[in-house]
Amino acid sequence: MPEDWNRALAVVAHPDDLEYGASAAVARWTAMGKDVRYVLATRGEAGIDSMHPGEAGPLRSTEQVSAAAAVGVSVVEFLDHPDGLVVNGIELRRDLAAAIRRHQPEVIIGSNFRDRWGESGPWNHVDHRELGRALPDAVRDAANRWLFPEAGEPWDGVRWIAFASSPVPTHGVDVTDHLAAGVDSLLSHRVYIESLGDPHFDPDSFLSDNCRQVGETLGVQFGVAFELIPM
Repeated sequence: MPEDWNRALAVVAHPDDLEYGASAAVARWTAMGKDVRYVLATRGEAGIDSMHPGEAGPLRSTEQVSAAAAVGVSVVEFLDHPDGLVVNGIELRRDLAAAIRRHQPEVIIGSNFRDRWGESGPWNHVDHRELGRALPDAVRDAANRWLFPEAGEPWDGVRWIAFASSPVPTHGVDVTDHLAAGVDSLLSHRVYIESLGDPHFDPDSFLSDNCRQVGETLGVQFGVAFELIPM
C-alpha cells in the first residue's frame, strides 16, 4: 500500500469499526510520524441491546477515544447521525464533505461498503454500506467549490480511499511490529465486546489469526488488507 502521504482521515460508521484490523495499520502510520484522524458517523448508541441509547452512546464514544489513543490518534470527531439509520443522502454528503475540508487528508480510510463480508458471508450492516458508498461522492463534493459552500473552502487533495475488511482487497500493510497496539485498541471496547455475549471471543487471537492470514499473502508475519479506490 502506498505510504507517500502525510495525513489520513479515517471515516467509519461506528465505534469499533476500525479496531478489527485497520487500527494496527494506523499504529504503524502514526509511529512513522503520519497524522491520522478519526471521524465517526454515529456514536453506536443502538449497538448494545441491554443498554439504553442515552447511556450506550456516551460510553461507546469514550471507548472509541481510548481505542484511538492506543494507536496514536488524538483527534476523534462524531457526526451524530443516528446509529442504524445512516442514509447515503445530501445531509450525510454535506457532513462528510465538511469533515474532509476541515481535516484536508490525502488519504481516506474506510470500512467494507460491499453487501457482504466475503463472497458468501453474512450481510453487511446498512450503516457500513450507506456510509462507504457516500464517501467517494463526498470526496468529489469536497473538491467542488459550488457544492456545500457553507461547509468550508474546497479541498481536492484526496488521492484515494482505502477500505479495510473488504472482500476484494487490492493492497496490504505489514503490521508485524504494531499488532499489539491494534489488540490494545480493540480491547478498549471492553463493555461493547462483553455485551455481545460471546465468552469465547478473544481479541488477541481474533486479530492475530486474521492478520496472520493476510501476512501470508504479503510474505510477512502479520498484515492488514485494504481495497484502494483511486480518486
